[in-house]
Amino acid sequence: QVQLVESGGCSVQSGGSLRLSCAASGFTASRNCMAWFRQAPGKVREGVVGIDSDGSTSYADAVKGRFTISKDNTKNTLYLQMNSLEPEDTAMYDCAAAARAVCEAYYEDGGVDFFDDMDYWGKGTLVTISS
Repeated sequence: QVQLVESGGCSVQSGGSLRLSCAASGFTASRNCMAWFRQAPGKVREGVVGIDSDGSTSYADAVKGRFTISKDNTKNTLYLQMNSLEPEDTAMYDCAAAARAVCEAYYEDGGVDFFDDMDYWGKGTLVTISS
């Protein structure tokens, strides 16, 4: 059974940093596409960044240069390092994984999305940024 468990969300001030973690079990994170999504209050869920099994990444414009996705294959864990946080980054952050190696990301209006649905989702971790 595949499980994704996020952690690391909390409240910080604008300009601060956070690192989110997503511990995976039931599958090998290094072999699969994984991604972070977020949903702000009153808004639809949006893609933040995806990472293919070969390490290729696809970032939304809004986070490019501030957020970094990475995997620790020894811990089977996905991370999202978030720097220079802004109030607009306030959202529930969800970790997701696909039963395929390539995320098949595409860009539209500055955002990132994926041609095929993700297969597994975590329950999310809340990030709140105060000004």
